[in-house]
Amino acid sequence: MSPAAWSCRGRQLVAGDRPLVMGIVNVTPDSFSDGGSFLDPSQAAVHALRLAEEGADIVDIGGESTRPGADAVDADEELRRVLPVIEQVSVRSDVAISIDTTKARVALAALAAGAHIINDVSALTHDPEMATVASDRRAGVVLMHRRGTPRTMQDAPCYDNVVATVHDYLVERVEAARAAGIAAEALAVDPGIGFGKTVTHNVQLLANVKAWRVEGINALVGLSRKRFIGDVTGASVEDRLAGSLAALVSCVSAGVEIMRVHDVAASVQAARMARAIEAERQQEL
Repeated sequence: MSPAAWSCRGRQLVAGDRPLVMGIVNVTPDSFSDGGSFLDPSQAAVHALRLAEEGADIVDIGGESTRPGADAVDADEELRRVLPVIEQVSVRSDVAISIDTTKARVALAALAAGAHIINDVSALTHDPEMATVASDRRAGVVLMHRRGTPRTMQDAPCYDNVVATVHDYLVERVEAARAAGIAAEALAVDPGIGFGKTVTHNVQLLANVKAWRVEGINALVGLSRKRFIGDVTGASVEDRLAGSLAALVSCVSAGVEIMRVHDVAASVQAARMARAIEAERQQEL
């Protein structure tokens, strides 16, 4: 179903005895889980390095919140937040670096500073120059499904069939990326858990991974600490580790290659255990 490696600016990131783990570094004042905790670039860099020590294969650095209702940030402010972090991490660690942005100017500067991956929640639709930047720099690219913008995406989201809609959209965006010169092995697709979806939509997507993913393309899922976990379990945002790990294990069993998480050490352990059990199950079939 999926390629052996994710090709990101010459690096070959391979999911081995567990999926690749992408640790979240929010250099923002308003992210839903840890907004403001790492707004200082030096603190953010220390946090990113700590996640790498805990086992993160990738650190995903973002300077603009994409939580429901979040306001947009201009490119100058986004660059002011993220570039010092990327520069510090790239000289102090060999961990792969992802820039979480929809802006080509920000992505270009981040890649020049040492990033390897563009994590674009608009799937290359927000900025017409983004595909060219990704192709020219041979960056890894995450294409995510979302409905609307952060300001509007949770305004009564409705689908006839959310799984089919997400699948068809991701197929279309992969085809567009390939037409722009981005290699298939550089791509990953993300169903956008929590981005323009109800609790039921999110659970349906997690229960039907094989139905929304794209043939031959790595799958990435980010669900860590999200609101739907609280809606299902009743847990507050700071107490959603158990729910996050339960959903992560389900994704690992379904073959997801990349998990985007806040709690790296616990996620690495849970993912490795889940993968070992699933490997044994497959041998018995």
